[in-house]
Amino acid sequence: MRLSRYFLPVLKENPAEAQIVSHRLMLRAGMIKQQAAGIYSWLPLGYKVLKRIEQIVHEEQVRAGHIPLLMPTLQPADLWRESGRYDDYGQEMLRIKDRHERDMLYGPTNEEMITDIFRSYVSSYKQLPLTLYHIQWKFRDEVRPRFGVMRGREFLMKDGYNFDLTKEDALHAYNRHMVSYLRTYERMGLTAIPMRAASGPIGGDNTHEFLVLAQTGESEVFYDAKVPDLKLGDRAVDYDNRDEVAAICEEFTTLYARTDETHDEAVFNKIPEERRMVGRGIEVGQIFYFGTKYSESMGATVVTPDGNRVPVEMGSHGIGVSRLLGALIEANHDDKGIIWPEGVTPFHVGIVNLKQGDTATDAACEAIYKALQGRGLDPLYDDREDRAGAKFATMDLIGLPWRITVGPRGLANNVVELTCRRTGESEEMSATAAVERIVKIYEAH
Repeated sequence: MRLSRYFLPVLKENPAEAQIVSHRLMLRAGMIKQQAAGIYSWLPLGYKVLKRIEQIVHEEQVRAGHIPLLMPTLQPADLWRESGRYDDYGQEMLRIKDRHERDMLYGPTNEEMITDIFRSYVSSYKQLPLTLYHIQWKFRDEVRPRFGVMRGREFLMKDGYNFDLTKEDALHAYNRHMVSYLRTYERMGLTAIPMRAASGPIGGDNTHEFLVLAQTGESEVFYDAKVPDLKLGDRAVDYDNRDEVAAICEEFTTLYARTDETHDEAVFNKIPEERRMVGRGIEVGQIFYFGTKYSESMGATVVTPDGNRVPVEMGSHGIGVSRLLGALIEANHDDKGIIWPEGVTPFHVGIVNLKQGDTATDAACEAIYKALQGRGLDPLYDDREDRAGAKFATMDLIGLPWRITVGPRGLANNVVELTCRRTGESEEMSATAAVERIVKIYEAH
């Protein structure tokens, strides 16, 4: 994409309404525009990152054996009355009536609707196990929406639901989701720690939240200093191997890590003092096992091998897709702007032309631009007639992880400059070498 043809409404000044770094930088970098309290339009740069995050979530869900579908944003209230949650959910639920005076709601979550889908088409244990998920917009009418996309009213969420014959099967589904989530976050360059949590209005006894450590997090967290060092890495995982999946979950949940809601001071104090950490975290996902809470009340049953009919065991599993943008920025920024990890960057590399209009410089930039595109990458070419300082400031603000700078002085020596946004380190090399270096970096991601 040529920046002269792109829609990137960057701001020079910090917006007064932005209280935290991610909100401030998303507004300044032209990623979002507020349309109402807690409701945002996603401008092109923000939308590109949102779609990259969504794609990673999809890929890891499919890798774990989960099946995508799409449910509507509006739901009939009668489904929620069946489960008993319609009156219990609270004012966060946006309740509306259609033209026929039928009670409807803008879905904050989809346990009832997915249970209705299941009971309509599944009747035998032979059709299990089954995990269905979608990525869809949700609405929760927060009393005080704030912090930009971190606590908005409308948000994009992946929510998945498993249906199993036995509790043991459902707990394997729980473990499978935990491992798939660990891989999802690591691919985005995030360390998201699974922490024992409270279930809230979803219900159930088994639940973990995934939290990214950040000073601006809303949750107080208590954890062993060794926990952030745990990594799934490149290890291959057989999601059908129950022992293997359970062992990974045990590895990541044995060390102490809890939110303030489930914190146990006595257990915490058994950790060596130098490893007792207290901080704040941003919730970016949560998994639940809740058994037959919904299947019993809504009649989602299957026939067992011995001919009996029993309610299915269920769980639900969510990732805050739009919320992840805020968390990523909170964890990856400096005083110049955003620093995107390679896995989610809106453009793979920025190309800065230091002398727009110069025949040799323009030609070199065009060649680099086309070479990168020819290798399947998505560069952003700053071809504007602007000062070099302004171009560098824009690239630093929007946070592309790599920048290739092309100018007459370097071209006289047959070199361009390749700069790493995270470290600030630059290296001179030929244009061909710079392209090859960028290609190799992204092949590893």
